[in-house]
Amino acid sequence: MQSLEALTRDARALAEGEIVITAAESEVARQMTVCNACRYCEGFCAVFPAMTRRLEFGKADIHFLANLCHNCGACLHACQYAPPHEFAINVPQAMAQVRGQTYADYAWPPALGALYKRNGLALALALVLAFSAFLALALGLKGTLWGPAAGGSFYELFPHGLMVSLFAPVFAFVALALALGVRRFWRDVTPATSGQPASAPALSEATHDALTLRYLDGGHGQGCSNEDDAYTLSRRRFHHFTFYGFMLCFAATSVATVYHYAFGWAAPYDLPSLPKLLGVLGGVSLCVGTAGLGWLRLRRHPAHGDAAQKPMDLGFIALLFLTAASGLALWLSRGTPALVLLLCLHLGAVLALFATLPYGKFAHGIYRTASLLRHAVEKRQPNPIGLGAD
Repeated sequence: MQSLEALTRDARALAEGEIVITAAESEVARQMTVCNACRYCEGFCAVFPAMTRRLEFGKADIHFLANLCHNCGACLHACQYAPPHEFAINVPQAMAQVRGQTYADYAWPPALGALYKRNGLALALALVLAFSAFLALALGLKGTLWGPAAGGSFYELFPHGLMVSLFAPVFAFVALALALGVRRFWRDVTPATSGQPASAPALSEATHDALTLRYLDGGHGQGCSNEDDAYTLSRRRFHHFTFYGFMLCFAATSVATVYHYAFGWAAPYDLPSLPKLLGVLGGVSLCVGTAGLGWLRLRRHPAHGDAAQKPMDLGFIALLFLTAASGLALWLSRGTPALVLLLCLHLGAVLALFATLPYGKFAHGIYRTASLLRHAVEKRQPNPIGLGAD
């Protein structure tokens, strides 16, 4: 719950027009007020215990709660005030709409926040085709577009220094944009979540909850709710395949970088080398996870989320799948004429993925982790209103 000073400051800023409460934020505040009176869902996830520590919901509280929500849908299916009731309580949908707004609000540079609304499936595929065509054109002008590279070496087509000069600036920008965005978010929500710094126990708990996706179990261990009220752990499992597949691929690239610069061992690497083992396992896991998430996203009922974000979700899933699938195909095509075009496709997919990371669905993991950490900090403080499930 915000301190009296913070609430007074927000009220003054609101009156002076410095803080603008959007319609989506007002709807979350309305629904949380109803839920605070009911509290049937208090044990479902982190959102409701955090809610019970508040009597009023300012902008920072709403942003914090919206990013704490994992959109499992359990509260919607349990709610006696869900549509068609006149209260029209749909917490997952209301929270999803505010989450999308926070990504744009905290984007860096701010002018690029509008990209969240345009970063859809069509744009993702267009970027892949554009980058791939550009790389293929470059190879065509060099006369190396047709025919396999000797030994299957990518560096004979694109020198290592050229690849570094292409990807390092993009990666640095992605890291900077996401870091500055979450820094602003953290500074805004900290006063609304006790204001205390993160302790080691809080950090440990938040890390565990983020890595295990604890709050995708529906509050009862059976998983997310489908539109027919049946439970499923599919979303949790496919998220795990996707996240850990991505991390394995990142680890493969990191180990390969150490091999190249520390030991002078140039790619390509073969089994059973560590970069290849990590890359293959990560690529397969990423393909399974993204294919599953895409299938679930296409089938999910519109009431379970924000329909306006569906193109962004599918765009991000498609880029991850293309990156993983083209990477695996490269391994299988070494020594064949297909390698050159597949390399252009793979590098195009990676460039498109990196270019859209700060302004796409990837951001939700960053902001959600920050909210989990603030929740872990807040729950360790005395409840300011003396009631709650912490």
